Parts: sequence; C-alpha cells; structure tokens
Amino acid sequence: MHEVDVIVIGAGAAGVAAARRLDGALSVVVLEARSRVGGRAWTLTHGGLPLDLGCGWLHSADENEWAGIAKTLGFDIDPTPPPWSRRAHQLNFSAADQEDFSNAWDRFDDRVRDAGREGRDRAAAELLEPAGRWNGLLDALSTYVNGVELDRLSVQDFARYRNTGVNWRVAKGYGALIEAHAAPLDVRLDCPAALIDHAGPRLHVTTPRGTLAASAVIVTVPPTLIADGTLRFAPALPAKQKAAAALPLGLADKVFLGVDQPDALPVQTRLFGATDRTATGSYHLRPFGAPLIEGYFGGKLARELEQHDGFAAFAIDQLAALLGNDMRKRLHPIAASAWARDPWALGSYSHADIGCADLRAVLAAPVDDRLFFAGEACSIHDYSTAHGAYRSGVAAAEQVLQAMRARLPQAAP
Repeated sequence: MHEVDVIVIGAGAAGVAAARRLDGALSVVVLEARSRVGGRAWTLTHGGLPLDLGCGWLHSADENEWAGIAKTLGFDIDPTPPPWSRRAHQLNFSAADQEDFSNAWDRFDDRVRDAGREGRDRAAAELLEPAGRWNGLLDALSTYVNGVELDRLSVQDFARYRNTGVNWRVAKGYGALIEAHAAPLDVRLDCPAALIDHAGPRLHVTTPRGTLAASAVIVTVPPTLIADGTLRFAPALPAKQKAAAALPLGLADKVFLGVDQPDALPVQTRLFGATDRTATGSYHLRPFGAPLIEGYFGGKLARELEQHDGFAAFAIDQLAALLGNDMRKRLHPIAASAWARDPWALGSYSHADIGCADLRAVLAAPVDDRLFFAGEACSIHDYSTAHGAYRSGVAAAEQVLQAMRARLPQAAP
C-alpha cells in the first residue's frame, strides 16, 4: 500500500491545476485512467499540425488562467478573433441573413438572461419566437455551445454562464498546454480509480495496480462516471450521485479534414452546412491558415454520427453540396473525436437538467473535509470550460490546505 498526503483522481485541467497548487507543500499522486494527460483536452499532431480534438479555445481569454500559463511555458497565443465573431462564408448565408440571424440570437439571449433572474427554471426552447425563421439554427448553435438542444437546456444554468467575449487559441494546442503544465507532477497513467473507501481515518483508493492511502482525495472525474458508478464510494454518497446524474455531459464532436489545393478556400472563415435546420455541421475553413477544415457537430446529430463513425462522410457531403462535387476528391479524413464513446468521459461538457442548476454547488461541496470535488461541472459560472475546471481544481486544493492546517495540533500558549 502506497501512502501520500493527497490523491488527485483525474489528470484533466482540474486535476492538473489542483495537483500543481499542492505540489511542494504536500506529497501528491495523480491517478489517470487514460494513457495520456489532459482529459477532455487532447491535442493530436498530424503532419506537424496540432489538432485539438477536445477543447480548443481559450474562452474569456482576457481573464483565463491558461493564457497566463501559456505565456510562462512559452506557448504562442493566436489572438485572431474566432470565426463565429465575424461574418460567415456567404455561399449559403447572405450578409443580410447573417445580420437577421445575429439579431434573432441577441433577442433570444436577452430573453434567456431575463428569465434566468426570475427564479423559476424552464427549458430554453420555451423562449424561442413562435415559428421563428432561425429557430433551427439557434437550436444548432445550442448543440455546439452546450452539447444539447434547447429543449434540454436549463435557462437558469445558461443564464449564469460568464463570457467576456474574448476568445484566443493556443497555437500548439490546448491539450498540449495542459500536458506541459502537468510535466512536474507524479501522474500514474492507465490507473483508473474504482473505489474510494472513506470510512476510516485514512482514505483508501482502489486501482488495478493496488490500493493507495491518503489523508485527502480530490475527485475530478466527469459527473457521468460518478452517476453511473464507474467511480464508487464506501460509504455511498447518494447526494453526490444524484447531483452528478443531474449534471450530464452534452455532446460536441469534431472532425478534421485535409484539403488539397487549400489556397482556393478562404482562411479562418466559418461555413454552416445548412442554415435551416438543427442537424447540421459548422465548418471552420483553414484554421491558423492550415490546409484543413475543422468540422463541429453537437447534440443528437453528434450522437447519431458517432454510432457509425459518420462525421467525415457527413461533412464531405455537406461541403460538396455547397462548394461543388469536385471538393470530394480534394477532402480526406484525418481524425475525429467520439467523446460519448470515451469510457472515461461519456460526453463533452456538462449542462444542468431543468430545475437542477443549483446542484453544481452540491457536486462541488467537500465531504468531511477529506474528500473534495472539482471539474468544470462543479463551476457555477465557468462550466464547460478548461478555465472553469482549472479554477475548481485550485479551489479544491485550497480547501485541502485549509483542512490540513485545521488538523495540526495547536501550539501551547
């Protein structure tokens, strides 16, 4: 049996942040089920090009801690505004229609924010304009942003999300940045935690490699793994499991296509596969000027395409229909994500079930000042983001330090 001060479960953004905060002050081991660091941040390199199959944007970059870490580690930041903040390709979406759609989104967002202050939760779909021209595309936008359609989106939860509107990218990849930040840590890969026994004076974590003991444990796994019992607790924690089940992970997936003769396409432009429906991809043409197209899919469409590895075929069909059938021979699949099929995620990022937004605080609450929780799902205002995960990880680490100090014997007067 190996004994340390703190065991951190999960080497994603939250776990890495927590362990880095504690490293040097306490002995820390990080247990990671995968064979890599990063969790839902994953940079794959293809032909020298970094491809972020997980999180890819430094959202709220002007206050995002990962932006500061990137500068410290020598990672270049690309401040080019994201394609969704500029005009999209006008091939199937005229400038006038884009303006009309943008105004429809602003009106919808205002209604959601106002409704979020009322105290009564409801599905965001109830706030769509009846028979609104852009309702299908607004729904598609929700699947990209939240991983679910508007009929499953909590108004209260969505209204609490904080966004400064500044979005940058890490040139070498967000996943690569988080992996680099984890470099000094003692991370045990291919070592999933199955059970946390917190009945005795020490906590014991069961893994395929044996049992580890610690004074404190920080759990940073996605709520899906708590809800379905992949990670168990003894004694059981029914309130935690209930909260986790009410904070499921929506789904957003990506596909990367290589492009022959890329100069024929514009750089850093977005193209919707269709503008009159929810089941459509959104395509970022030549990100970073690279010979690539980054396709994005969410919600029910992403789940359907995951089942038969259909992202590339769907994307090529949509792009060929818009750019001409000659595009078929110029596009070739490189990589695609499948987060719902990842057994250590089972989705992309969290959303709250209707009426359950307050359960984020329940999920984040410590148990007996020995068992602590972190991850983007624990964040009330920054959920679904790597910086929200980071902040929750640091907060959990601070709770550990405070609990440890409280246990020290008081000096004699």
